[in-house]
Amino acid sequence: MTGSSVPAASSSVPAASSDERFEALVAEADAVPVDGWDFSWFDGRATEQRPSWGYARSMAARLAQAGAALDIQTGGGEVLASAPVLAPLTVATESWPPNVARATALLHPRGAAVVADPDEPPLPFADGAFDLVVSRHPVTTWWDEIARVLAPGGTYFSQQVGRESVFELIEYFLGPRTEEERGARDPGRARDDAEAAGLEVTDLRAERLRVEFFDIGAVVHFLRKVIWMVPGFTVGAYLPQLRSLHRRIEGEGPFVAHSARFLIEARKPGRRPTGLR
Repeated sequence: MTGSSVPAASSSVPAASSDERFEALVAEADAVPVDGWDFSWFDGRATEQRPSWGYARSMAARLAQAGAALDIQTGGGEVLASAPVLAPLTVATESWPPNVARATALLHPRGAAVVADPDEPPLPFADGAFDLVVSRHPVTTWWDEIARVLAPGGTYFSQQVGRESVFELIEYFLGPRTEEERGARDPGRARDDAEAAGLEVTDLRAERLRVEFFDIGAVVHFLRKVIWMVPGFTVGAYLPQLRSLHRRIEGEGPFVAHSARFLIEARKPGRRPTGLR
């Protein structure tokens, strides 16, 4: 998400005007399509700091050197399509039908194939099929499958959601989370799982990043788009909480949360096949 700060509304604004703004903002956000992984709708309405490592740029550099590459859970294909050069053989997987269609339209002209896949093992590819596997914000990382489809000497490169990401917003709607939930998506656990699958972790970095929501419409659209934050979210199910949060934002300014991101790169032992770029 990107955007610039907007001033908070004065708390002295009449309640009726505030209610009217709430209804308009929520109706707009509830009607916006949520397919794909494009966050341009948030411009001017929400911001999120970006990790210092620049995932898309780093991914593109690796794609330019790969012979056969796989992008797992590509979403609408936007991040993969941002690379100036794709590997001669580039394949992307995605589970959600609207995203499959969006990614196909975006990536087929670039010569990349999009495969509808349920995001559960096994991946529909042969052993050692790829010398590069990438994934941005996978819901689940199936490390054994990644190790299987990587060729010896191949690399897995991924930016992932870290522990307690945007928990300020999650707990506003769902209440306090358990210690088990707080410990999920831990970078150290990812390292352990990668190594257990036979991979060598060559890079692991983590950062916490400031997120700001400037109006209730941004909150609604975010929760509709990032569906695992508040599972089953609908405006109707959380109307009282949304109204209260709307008043809070108007009276106190942006709702602030913190996202967690980590970068992990892992290599499959062995010599890289000859003939690859």
